[in-house]
Order: sequence, then C-alpha cells, then structure tokens
Amino acid sequence: MGGLGPVRGESAVSGPARRRRRGAQPKVVALGGGMGLSASLAALRRITGDLTAVVTVADDGGSSGRLREELGVLPPGDLRKALAALCGDDDWGQTWARVIQHRFSSQGEMHGHAVGNLLIVALWEQLGDHVSALDLVGRLLGAQGRVLPMSAVPLELQALVKGHDPARPHDVDTVRGQATVALTPGEVQEVHLVPSDPPAVPEAVEAVLDADWVVLGPGSWFSSVIPHLLVPELLDALTETKARRVLSLNLAPQPGETDGFSPQRHLEVLARHAPKLALDVVLADQAAVPDRESLVDAAKRFGASVELAPVARTDGSPKHDPERLAAAYDRIFRMHGRIGPWR
Repeated sequence: MGGLGPVRGESAVSGPARRRRRGAQPKVVALGGGMGLSASLAALRRITGDLTAVVTVADDGGSSGRLREELGVLPPGDLRKALAALCGDDDWGQTWARVIQHRFSSQGEMHGHAVGNLLIVALWEQLGDHVSALDLVGRLLGAQGRVLPMSAVPLELQALVKGHDPARPHDVDTVRGQATVALTPGEVQEVHLVPSDPPAVPEAVEAVLDADWVVLGPGSWFSSVIPHLLVPELLDALTETKARRVLSLNLAPQPGETDGFSPQRHLEVLARHAPKLALDVVLADQAAVPDRESLVDAAKRFGASVELAPVARTDGSPKHDPERLAAAYDRIFRMHGRIGPWR
C-alpha cells in the first residue's frame, strides 16, 4: 500500500505544478499550525510538488491533549490536519483526507478522538521516530508534500495576558496551555515556550535552509505562528536562509487571541518576538486592510513589501480560498524574483 501513495499523489497534481514537474520547481516550506496552515498547504500544493510543512507542537486540547497526557507523545492534531491538506483532489486523496479527519462519536473514552491522531501515534510507537512515521503516513495518503514537527519534544505555550481575569482588567497574569491562550478574554502581551530552548527537528532546520521560499502564516498568531520563532535553531535558520520569506496575514482577528488587532498590529507583535527576522513580502486580502499605508509602514520594518490580493472565499466567511490563495502565492513567486532554478 505504501508504494501506491506517491503514484497517486503525483497524478493528482494539476495546473502550474504539473507543468513545472517537467523541470525543477520551487522548494517551499510553510510554517504554522491548525486550519491556517492547512489553508496555506492546500494552496501551495497546487503550485509546487516540493513542499514541506513545519508544524507547531504545543497543542494541549481535545484529542491531541488527551493523547499527549496519557501517552507522553507529541500532540498529533495539527500534524494530521497538515497531512489532510496535502492530500490530492482525486478519489484516493479525498477518501483518505476524510478518514484521517474522522472523529469517533460515542459515550465512552473514544469520543472525540480523530482516526489520524491514533494512526500517527501508533506509528510513532512502532517506529520510534517522529519523522519516519510521518513520512510513512504521507506515503499512505499520497500526500503532495512532507510534514515535520518543529520540535521533537512536547511544548507548553505560556502567555502573559493583561485582563485575563475581567475583575482585574489592568493586571497581567501568566496563562498556561495553548487551548487556554487561544480563548483568553484578555489581551495577550507576549508568549513563550516551556522548555524555553526546545531542540528543533533537524530535518525542519535543513528544509528551511534549503528552501527557495518560506511561508509563515496564516493561523492563530500567538499559538500557531509565533511559536516557530521561539525555537532557537528554527529562528536561526529563518534568519540565515537564502530563501525569500512571505508572511500571510489572517483575514480577520481571532476572538480572544487577537481580538481587535489591525493587520499592522499583527506585524508589531511579530517584531516584538523576533526583532531580527526579515521578510520579503507581506500578503493580505485587500478587503481585510482598511489602512493600507499603515500596513506598508509596518512591513517596511521587516524590509518587506505588501501584496494585496483577493484570497478570501466569496461566501463572505473569513476563510481562505485555496485556488485564490494559490494564485496569489504563484504571482508572488513570479514577481519577486527567484532563488532557485525552477524557471
């Protein structure tokens, strides 16, 4: 069965990616977690077959949190979502995407567990290696890219939050756990990881250093995007890489975590956590930017230009449309020069 995956993944690629497959194609690394990273991957797999996802591993809620607490493993949920996003559009890919995303519904302990989470953890226990197990799952699914955890140790996200307790709106408290931080009613000031200097997965560092383009975001800003910048080896790689770097902004503030944030405010908190980080392009949906001049000024601090494009779904929901986002990424890759020989 493992031998079928790559064959089906190859045949499912269409459009620009299929044309580029005749020669070299851009090496793209996407960093993030949750549904934001999934949206980016669903777009990027349409324009390149050389794609690596580097996924945050600080989740402590739901099925992932239960498996993490019981078995001491990395939280598999965001890794599963990334693999599902890389599945092809053919029957094989879409069937497996639905299977690994399927959650059991019962009155017992299996309630809420995702099939893909159990599969990933089972292979971790069988193989004793995070990367090899994820590669094997990817081959089974025919995933059009590779999925890597950003660190091989489970991480705890902690945040300094102003007004976490509504009765003390001016006090700053330490809030622990990704699930709690994501829903905090207060204003997140900064976040950090425990342990504070977690080791990066070597393959993730290598992928960033070898990339032509690195895409950061969209996603939960404090719990999915910024954590990558808090892993010292990964931040060093993002700083040293010759790749060009794209920051993809969210379509709307996230209730709790970034409530009330303007697009430029997202850049300001990113700079506060990684002041040495440079960017080449900041991508945003034109309808989500009420003050373009302020966003341009904020992007200049990173050395970046701003690209506005219609990347949201047309139904009015604050979700990225894979085809429109793919078109925006492809245009950026074409317009902003090349680092690799894919053209």
